This record gives sequence, C-alpha cells and structure tokens, in this order.
Amino acid sequence: MYHSDPQMLLLLYFVLPVWLIAGFADWLCHRATDIETTTGLKETYIHILMFLEMGLPLLAALFLDVNSLVIAFMIVLFFCHEATALWDVSYAVTARRVSPIEQHVHSFLEMVPLMALLLVISRHWPQFLALFGLGDEPARFELKQRDDPLPAGYITAVLSGIFFLEVLPYLEEYWRGKKARKGGSGRG
Repeated sequence: MYHSDPQMLLLLYFVLPVWLIAGFADWLCHRATDIETTTGLKETYIHILMFLEMGLPLLAALFLDVNSLVIAFMIVLFFCHEATALWDVSYAVTARRVSPIEQHVHSFLEMVPLMALLLVISRHWPQFLALFGLGDEPARFELKQRDDPLPAGYITAVLSGIFFLEVLPYLEEYWRGKKARKGGSGRG
C-alpha cells in the first residue's frame, strides 16, 4: 500500500524506529546516572509529560485522518515538547551529570519529532496551507479515523515497541524514584 510512497516509508520504517530507540537510549542514560537519587521523581514526571506531548500526536497520526486540526495539534505539542525538553535539561544539570552521550541522544529526541512533523506536513500540504487560509482546499477540523488505515501488523509492532521501549522503562524509572523517595535517598 505504502511501498511506493517514500515519505510514508521514511516515517514508518526509519523515523519512528529511530525515535523509539533514542527514547530507550535516554532511559539507559538516566539509569546510568542514578536519576532516582539525583533529580528524583520530578525529572521522571517531566519525562512522562514529554512522552505525552509526543505520544498523543503520534497516536493521532497512526489512527486519525490528518487534516488541519491534527496538524495544528501536532505543531502545538511539538513546541510544548521543546519547551519541556529545555525545562528538563535545565533541571537535570542542577543535580546530575548529563553526559555528552545523553546530550547527543537528546538531540535525536528533539530533531526526530521535527523530521516526523515535517514529513507529515509535506504529505498533507493542502491541509497545512488551509490551516493558514491558503491554498485551494478548505481547512478540515473534524476528528475522524483514517480512510487508509495502517496495516494491523504495523500498528501492533509500533504499539509493542512503544510499550517495551518507552512505557515499561519509564515506569521502571518511576518505581525506582518512588522507592528512593520512600527510603529517603531521592529528590523531588
């Protein structure tokens, strides 16, 4: 179905996997710096917020018709994520070492969502233009399922990847933080 669409191939089989791997690598960096006893739960809460800021637009792209409403939602949450990422690093450096490797991972976690957003916009250019009152197409602001659903196997693989590479590791980070706080060795 999408085998002849280079934008979709890049989104589905390059951008999204790189993003998931970068998120997991960031968790490994947090583990290596004992986040639970340095910046504690506060930084973990910031990570959960950033996960939601990028996870919700991703789910929208996977399941909804991408129109002006969805594009606007993605753009707003991208900028929210960037502001939260700045807050995250500004807080992290007050209590733990943010290594060059972790900084490099962060560059992926900031630029890969931008790549994804730009690829989505380029695939739905008329609705992007319509968002600003430009082009020949009226802006559509309704929530509806995709007319061209992604293959069930792909959705299953992506949701499994999100669960195993993002949700479980960051839940583990949360539980380590909770345990450290109860034991009196964690911040925030």
